[in-house]
Order: sequence, then structure tokens, then C-alpha cells
Amino acid sequence: MGAQTSKSANEGDAERTPLLTDPQIDGIDQPAGLIKRPGRWLARNAVVVSMSLLILGVIGVLCLFFRAYKSGKAAVCLTPACVHASSEILYNLSPDYKSIDPCNNFEELVCGGWDERHDLRPDQGDAFTGTIMSENSQMLLRHILEAPYPGDSKHSSFSPARLVETLSSVDQQNFNTLRDAYNACMDEETIKKAGVSPLIEILHKVAELYPAQGSINRGTSPVSRQDDKSLSDTVLFLARLGVSSLVSFGAGADDKDPDTVVVVASPPWRIGLPAKDYYSDDDVVKRYEDTLVNIIDQLHPDLQDDKQDKIAASSQAKKFAHAVVEFEKKLAAASPDAEDRDDVTQYYNPMSLKDAELLTPQVQLGHIINSLAPSDVTTQRLIVSSPDYMKNLTSTLKDTSKDVLQTYFIWKTIQAFASDIEADELKAYSRFTNELQGKDPDSTPERWRSCVSHVDGGLGWILSRFFVEKAFSEKAKEFGDQIVSDIKDRFIEKLRVTTWMDQSVIELAIEKVHKIVQKIGYPTKSPNILDPSNLQDYYRSVNISPSTFFQNALSMDQFEVAREWSALGKPVDRDEWGMTVPTVNAYYNPPGNEIVFPAGIMQFPVFDVEVPQYLSYGAFGSVSGHELSHAFDSTGRHYDQNGNYTDWWTNSTVAGFEERADCFIDQYSKFTVPGPDGKPLHVNGRLTLGENIADAGGITAAFAAWKKRQAETPNEDLPGLDHFSQEQLFFVSYGNWWCGKSRKETAINRIYTDPHAPKWARILGTMANSRDFKESFGCAVKEPVCEIW
Repeated sequence: MGAQTSKSANEGDAERTPLLTDPQIDGIDQPAGLIKRPGRWLARNAVVVSMSLLILGVIGVLCLFFRAYKSGKAAVCLTPACVHASSEILYNLSPDYKSIDPCNNFEELVCGGWDERHDLRPDQGDAFTGTIMSENSQMLLRHILEAPYPGDSKHSSFSPARLVETLSSVDQQNFNTLRDAYNACMDEETIKKAGVSPLIEILHKVAELYPAQGSINRGTSPVSRQDDKSLSDTVLFLARLGVSSLVSFGAGADDKDPDTVVVVASPPWRIGLPAKDYYSDDDVVKRYEDTLVNIIDQLHPDLQDDKQDKIAASSQAKKFAHAVVEFEKKLAAASPDAEDRDDVTQYYNPMSLKDAELLTPQVQLGHIINSLAPSDVTTQRLIVSSPDYMKNLTSTLKDTSKDVLQTYFIWKTIQAFASDIEADELKAYSRFTNELQGKDPDSTPERWRSCVSHVDGGLGWILSRFFVEKAFSEKAKEFGDQIVSDIKDRFIEKLRVTTWMDQSVIELAIEKVHKIVQKIGYPTKSPNILDPSNLQDYYRSVNISPSTFFQNALSMDQFEVAREWSALGKPVDRDEWGMTVPTVNAYYNPPGNEIVFPAGIMQFPVFDVEVPQYLSYGAFGSVSGHELSHAFDSTGRHYDQNGNYTDWWTNSTVAGFEERADCFIDQYSKFTVPGPDGKPLHVNGRLTLGENIADAGGITAAFAAWKKRQAETPNEDLPGLDHFSQEQLFFVSYGNWWCGKSRKETAINRIYTDPHAPKWARILGTMANSRDFKESFGCAVKEPVCEIW
């Protein structure tokens, strides 16, 4: 009733209010009759006045249009978002950007200012624009975790917390779980008070599972067939904690039957040192061995039991450490090279469980796998990613003493949980790992950063639900879908005119693009992060306490292992995501034929719905095109439109691809970083091949997609950047995404292990391979150095 009464009163006021301002307000005393005359005249001539105003408006717009057309300039966007974007670009550009030749040194042009204005923290080995974005997301997550549960009044318009009371209660319970995990991690006093005690309990369990009666001092006890059960039980115990030792085990989609979950047995991703190449560096090996001596002397259960003779214990620690390093050298030598590790043509070796057990009988693969699998599932078949490693492991174990193998298991456990312990006994290891990356030896990340990562790693989907509410919108999701869809369309057009592919392959390739599933922003299944009850059920088996950080971390690890293995015996869940929502990254999954873009990467300055589209297409669009191009790179090309690993390319098409791929290998192999001995260390062109192909294909598809959109809806210019055309700013935006710097030691580590080229090489190499870039900047040579898509 109140609203109706008010409405009636307002309508009455409208009827009585004169068209012009009340004369009493103006302070002009006029007769009432004079006030009514203009109103009557306008009423009689309303049509004439309206038409006159309309004509004048059209003339004004046409004048502005022809003036802009004559000058050849678009309108300048002066919104806060555009001013912010413009300042970010100017901030990153070299101070001398107007005098730098973009065709020769584009990386310096777009990143010179970034380099000058960003320093690495003592705890950082490298950083780039994505690092800044990730840390901005971390800051947002910190604010979420340190604030009270947001009440209804604080939720965004599409918040999942605008729920009925019962669901809102579950949502708050989930939030409390997050906060408990975070607070337990932040409670450094309690963590330091516990010291190494939680780790010692696990180490004693390992020593009990794989006992070694003798010592190196008193003579060795070689591994024998009688030890197979205890060896296997130890590997199994560690696997349940998420620790890889002699063999890594996992469950995932079968490459040749992508709807079926299969077991995979592979060499450990990391033997001991971060890469097998390090075992050839005498200086690194010496420092590594010294670190082991220090840690083993303090934490090895057998040595702690005999501490009355400290000199003898230290002597044993040295012998143990040296023997373990020599053992690791053998394992590393038997492991695949980095460029072969993820090559499906190398790692896909299906065999029966019985045949696989013959490769490494000591490990008892059947016992371990069937213990990890659900009780109602029996595994008869698996993928052995490196049969040669398994064979070499057998001979290596025969030549290894039980003391060494036990110490190796203990050392792998220490490495796995070192980051979860605050104790002086582990300082030597943290110093070594820091030095290996060029960091300050005693540096540590700010505790809150580590704790945000801890929560994201263990309860990431609940955290994702609160991140989405703060940092993502339906408008952003729609724009992301538009960009990815546009790029798929442009890639199809590129395929249609590809001359080195046979027509039959082109048709299947187009079908594959059509079938690529695009996942944008956040999952709404497996789990549905907008459904509190679904999230609570998903993490039901995780035990979180506000006072037991180590036990929380252990429970998270065990949950993740159990969740992975619970997929056995069921169809592949194609609704799962491999990255949590705050992650600043993206991926293509070949068996799933899907491209996935978490909301974390869809943030400023890579992605913004409020700025001219050439910026988002240049950065996020190129990322999207990159992931789509992976469907046809050196790995993705082996998977058909349904995600099956199969030979669907004709011989002539394969030959055409390999000829062009060799160009990329040669091109990127010429890029170098300073090596450990001061000599140039070359980028591994084979290891980085797939990423380099994807970079080139991605930027080509993104540029074509944006140009089509620009033709339909012209973009505005940015203030202060009239030195560049919109086409050029597309590439500036791309280059800004990769601005970064790295310490020498971290750069070396990445050359050994990272399938991506250094950030600066990704700028220079991709620009050299982009015809659109060369035409946009008027380079003398327009022909790309290398080109596939």
C-alpha cells in the first residue's frame, strides 16, 4: 500500500509540475499566465521541433563521422579501464620504445620497462606477468581466507551463496573448513614446536617396513627375492601418501580408449635432483651429497638409535649419502630423456600385468596396483611408460644393498614432506634447493603465500567457489566463450587452405576442431563449485583441524591419491578439471579433446571485457589459440577427433608436418642461456617443439579472429599510445604477457626440464614466425621463419 500511495502522489506531482523551472526558485516574480504560454506553443509545434532536433543530431553525428573518417583515427577510449590498460602497457614498454626496431628486438621494445621496474624477491627464481597475476589472485584469496564468512549482503549478483538457508549453512561449513586449514598453516608457533616429530613418525614406519639389519660399516646385506614383499609394501605405503619412489603409479584415461581408465606405471618424475642432467654436474652432485650427509645424520632412524657413538654415526651417514647418490645416478641414467618423457609414441606401451611384473619382479606391481585400486576392481592390464627403465631397475636393485635402498626410501620421504616441516634439521636441504635455483639460501616465501597455496592444493574446489564470486562474472565467461569460439572458427578456415595436408586429413581435422570441448572459467560438474552440498560431499574424507597442519597436509595428499584411484572400473569422467579456478594457466587434454581456461588466467592484463578487444585477443586469445593448436602439434596430432591415439594422418601429411616441425627444432635450438660452466646452454628444440608450434599457431588464429571481430565492430584507440596501430597493439599485448626475468640457475633448470622455451624466446621466436606481425610493423622480410598453421 505504501508504495502505491507514493506512486499516486508522484503521478499527481507530474501533472502539476510546469515544464520550465519553478519561477520562485529562480527568484523571478512572473504572472502565472506567462508561464503557460511556452508550453502551449511547444504542444502545438511538437512535431516540427522534434524533426528539427533529429535532423540537427544526424548532421552532428555525420560531421563527427566524416571528420574521424578523414583523419583515419578511431575514437579514443577514456574510461577508467582503458586508462588503466594504457598505463600498464606504457609501464611495460622500454623508455626508448619509439627508437627500437620491433622487427629486430621486439622483446626489448615491449618489456624493457617491465625489466627495469621488477626485481625478483630473494625467494624467487624467476617471474613474469603471469606470476604477477598469480600473486594478485593469492592476495585476493588471502583476503577471503582472513575475513569472516561473507553474509548475504556481501555476495555478488550471481553468487552461489544466495541460497536457501539450509544450503547457505553448508556453504558456511565449507568456508570454515577452508579457514581451519589456512589457520593451521599460519600457526607457525605450533608448527615449529612440533618440529620434525610428525616426519620422524613416518620415517620410522618406512624403516620398519623395509628393515636393514647390517650397516655399510659392518658389511652389506644385498637385496634378495626374500625382500620383495617388504620392498613392495614400502613402495605401496609411500604411494598412498603421494610419494613416488622406485616407480610412480597413476590412473587416467587410456590414450587408445579415452573413455576407459587405465593404470600407468612410470619412472619417478624426479629421481632426487630436479633433472637427470644435474647428475653430470660434479659441483651440484658434491653439494647435493653434502646435503644428504647433513640430513641423514640427523634424521635416519637407524643412526638415531645409536647416537652414543656420534663419530661412527657421522661416518655411516657419509657412506649412506654417497651410496644413495650413486644409486640415484643409475636410476637417472635409465630414465627417459626429457623430450621423450611425454611423447606418446614412446610412453604408450600397453601390456598385461603378468608381463609387466616380469620386467621388475622385485617391485610386485600386481600387489601394489591392486592394493591401490578399489576392492571390487582387479587390474589385468596397464601402460608401462618406459620398459627399459623397468628392466634397468631390476639389475640395479640386484646390485644394491638393503641399507642403501632403505636410506633411499627414507630420503624420498624427507624430500616429499620437507616443505611441510619447520625445523632446523631441514635447513640444509632448503638452502641447497634455494641455491640450485639461484635464490637467497635462507629465503622463504611469505608464510601467507605458502598457506594460500596449501589450501588451494588440498581444498581447491571450495576455494575456487569463493574466488569466482570475487573475481569473475557471467559477462567475462561469455566473452571468454566468444574468443575461444572465434579462434576455433578461424583455425578451421586455416585448415581449409592448408596445402601440405591431404584433403581426407583436413576433413577429419576440421571435425576434430568442431568436437573440441571448451571449458571456460569454472566447473559446474565433478564437482559443481556453485553447489555447497556437492563440494562438501566431494571433500568428505578430508580431515581438517585448525591446529594440526602436518596431519591436514597428510590427509589432503591421501585424499588425492584415493580419489585418483577410485576412478578405476568407471568410465572416464569428462567433466573433471585438471586445474583449480584461481590457477593462472590453461591446458589442452588430448584424450579428452578439450581446452580448459580457469578464471585465474582470465584476469587483467591478459583478459578484460572493458577494454578494446585487440588487447584480450592479443593475450588471452593467443593463449586460447595456443591450447587449440596443441590438438595438432607434435603430440596432439596423434589423437583423432574422439581423443583416440591412432594413426589418422596419411604418410604424405606426416612428411609435410615433420619437414615443417624440423624448422622449429632448428630455430629454437639456436636460442641459448648462460650454462653452469659459463658456456652457452642451448634450448632443447625437441623438448620445446610442441609448445613452439602452439605459440605460432595460436597467435595466427587469434589475430585472424580479432580482425574478423574488428571488421564487424571497430575498436577504440587507447590514450597515449598513438605511436602504435591497433594491429601493433595486438602484438604488444601478446608480448607483455611474456615479459619476465629469471636467475641464471633457474634458467638452467628450465632448459633441462621445461617443455616451454624461455619467455623472451617465446616472444622473439613467435614474432619471427608471424606473417601478421611482420606486416603490421612493416618489416622488410614478411615471410615467417617457420610456419605450420
